[in-house]
Amino acid sequence: MGFGDLKSPAGLQVLNDYLADKSYIEGYVPSQADVAVFEAVSGPPPADLCHALHWYNHIKSYEKEKASLPRVKKALGKYGPADVEDTTGSGATDSKDDDDIDLFGSYDEEESEEAKRLREECLAQYESKKAKKSALVAKSSILLDVKPWDDETDMAKLEECVRSIQADGLVWGSSKLVPVEYGIKKLQIQCVVEDDKVGTDMLEEQITAFEDYVQSMDVAAFNKI
Repeated sequence: MGFGDLKSPAGLQVLNDYLADKSYIEGYVPSQADVAVFEAVSGPPPADLCHALHWYNHIKSYEKEKASLPRVKKALGKYGPADVEDTTGSGATDSKDDDDIDLFGSYDEEESEEAKRLREECLAQYESKKAKKSALVAKSSILLDVKPWDDETDMAKLEECVRSIQADGLVWGSSKLVPVEYGIKKLQIQCVVEDDKVGTDMLEEQITAFEDYVQSMDVAAFNKI
């Protein structure tokens, strides 16, 4: 695994291709993986490598928080495409000491109008592609316990009421009746939600609003997808 030589145009091209459908080196949030690769890059990628440039500028904004980012930093050879070998640093050494290089410093080189235009076009394409990527939508699988008042509660009607709750980002799944005590059964029902659109508080408020049937609602299990 690796990106080749990240200090060379070829290595930056590999990085750019790798980030074409990703926001980060690993996972969906900035991590030590991004810091490791960032520190191996000698400066901002050229404007025509829009994915790499967008990633570089984004990670650069985490200068003060980089030490607290999640995951454990690994060798460069542990990141990147599986069919590419890491060769960063294997060539001639740079004439400047590492201490003299401010990777998170300002970038004051003048940008030509053509380079600026290319950069803006690439960033627009990147944002458009990112917006369409459903894989980046954070979702959770939730198992709910819905308890009736007593053993005379119409559980079929109770479930009908629960499933009548509709919202963008909410999908109901399988269900079953689970014995509790004294002949009372609770409804156990699965649902998948988009985290930014549907929360457990909203579900509880709407489900317990069917007060003729529902005594209470509890979250039995909550798992990120």
